[in-house]
Amino acid sequence: MKKLISSSLAAAIMFLALSINVFAAPALENDVLKLNCKSAYLIENDTGKVVYEYNAHEKLPPASVTKIMTMLLTMEAVDSQKINLTDKVTCSERSKAMGGSTMFLDAGEIRTVEELLKGVAVESANDAAVALSEYVSGTEEAFVEKMNERAKELGMNDTHFANCTGLDAEEHYSSAYDIAIMSRELLKHQKILEYTTIWMETISEGRQKEFTLVNRNKMIKSYNGCDGLKTGFTEKSKYCISSTAKRNNIRFISVIMGAPSWKERNAMAGRLLDYGFAKYESVNVIKKGDVLGEIQIPKSKPEKVNAVAKEDLNVIVEKGKKTDIKTKIDINNNLKLPINKDDVVGKVKAIDGNTVCGEANIVAENDIKKMNFGDIFDKQFSRWINAK
Repeated sequence: MKKLISSSLAAAIMFLALSINVFAAPALENDVLKLNCKSAYLIENDTGKVVYEYNAHEKLPPASVTKIMTMLLTMEAVDSQKINLTDKVTCSERSKAMGGSTMFLDAGEIRTVEELLKGVAVESANDAAVALSEYVSGTEEAFVEKMNERAKELGMNDTHFANCTGLDAEEHYSSAYDIAIMSRELLKHQKILEYTTIWMETISEGRQKEFTLVNRNKMIKSYNGCDGLKTGFTEKSKYCISSTAKRNNIRFISVIMGAPSWKERNAMAGRLLDYGFAKYESVNVIKKGDVLGEIQIPKSKPEKVNAVAKEDLNVIVEKGKKTDIKTKIDINNNLKLPINKDDVVGKVKAIDGNTVCGEANIVAENDIKKMNFGDIFDKQFSRWINAK
């Protein structure tokens, strides 16, 4: 009987040990990077290439990293001219009542959209986030609906927002994967980096007591090339960050969720970025303004216009690995007049084997108009003269 019990106990211990190994062992790459967090993700910004992932789709509370979507919707409202950076916003009682990190807005206080954006980007101010949400959509609730709609449009399938601040709430979650998606989308609005790189800025105009914004993302000082993007912390989420850095014409986005301390979070985010910069390099395939073809449309004026690259086309390649990158130029054959300068008329793609590893827009170098009767007469008359 004792032998039977001993054998059963030994088997149970062995099973427990095997279970711990199966469920607790991280991926091999995670061992190499020694990450102590709930999830992590690293992508290259231009191409979206995934360089590293660990539990990337686990749904977790994102804390103030939520405010990336708040900033994105605000920047999109600015770009669409629905609002302007110089617009004056009257802060509400609701925004004043926000707890957590704030810029101490008072009810009735008037601040510009840009000042509130700085408050969100630098100080992670919850009151500024609510004030922006109310200005853009009328109420925070309506703004949150837009946040969720935009998340769906971007393919953020692991995300649901309950507020614009990131304060803990039921049904408020995201994933490292989704945070990288919205971070990449926000980085399309390059002006946001003017705010996320502010270290300190004092706001005094219109206030009885001045307030100095102090950047909560210490990586912009401690990590070479880091210029954003957003940190977060609550007791439920622990320490989170979406950090981005650019070196030698290559930009990575590093996401860490559920780290035990802000120092470890920053160190792990930096370790991910180091990994990306060490493993990959950027190669220029097409330069902005390169002539990639001609646009010729019957009865157009002028008859021919260059089709040029709208932006640089860069691809990332693994260092030391041979590549055979080719370009494929597709100019739309069904263009209709008139065409304005910088209108998109096609795309150029960089292809490595069967993989499209980058693309850029092709645009018209100059305006193209439709010939009027006088233009047609002049053209025919010119041909008649030259024929003689």
